[in-house]
Amino acid sequence: MNHNLIYLPEVGSTNAWAKENLARFADVGAVYSTHQTAGRGRLGRTWTDAPGQGLYYSVVIKTPLAQPGTLPLYASLAVADALKQRYNVDCQIKWPNDLLLNGKKIVGILCEIAPDGHSIVCGIGFNLAQPQSYFTAQNLPHGTSLTLQGVAVDPDNDPAWLAAYLTEVGFGTAMADYAAHGFTACRDAYKAVCVNLQRAVTYDGGQGIARDVDEDGRLVVHDDAGDVRVFTGEVSVRGIYGKV
Repeated sequence: MNHNLIYLPEVGSTNAWAKENLARFADVGAVYSTHQTAGRGRLGRTWTDAPGQGLYYSVVIKTPLAQPGTLPLYASLAVADALKQRYNVDCQIKWPNDLLLNGKKIVGILCEIAPDGHSIVCGIGFNLAQPQSYFTAQNLPHGTSLTLQGVAVDPDNDPAWLAAYLTEVGFGTAMADYAAHGFTACRDAYKAVCVNLQRAVTYDGGQGIARDVDEDGRLVVHDDAGDVRVFTGEVSVRGIYGKV
């Protein structure tokens, strides 16, 4: 599998840049920056970054995937592994793909279909060294950075290391089994760190207890009428935040 990695000192959006420059990427390639001026998250939400204090990374996946719809879940595991390798921290995952540390969000993931109709662009934003004032100003009470959680971060060197590790390992060698077999290849590992399970959750249309994540990556919620499989990521989980 061919890989390539591109660094940009500043960019509007790494996802947008990747989609505009698909031809520059191999089977798996990525672009990253520490200053993103036009970032956005799920449902088109916009936000402002803190230059030099985060990592904004987008990987382009052209290699075929057995179950591309579950890529956000696999990506969250790949990112958790990268953070474990670099900082020795154990993250939890809020279904489907938000990474939490000590009950607060440190990584967000957004996957999109590329303009060619088959490649996937997966954007990943890391909160590395932002101060509390940043999250307060952005009205992000549930957000945090690794630095705020007592992790020793090197903003000059860590972004390049994380980007290289994710490109070569997380979306490279470690992805082979998932690419061939889909979510079943990593389902047990995902469930082991999914913070939603066995908790009360609220979703669009109801509420209940999250009991499982099925073979298609859907959250299985048990309510009064039985089991409901939830497709959307807009799920709130009672009691996961504020444990810092």
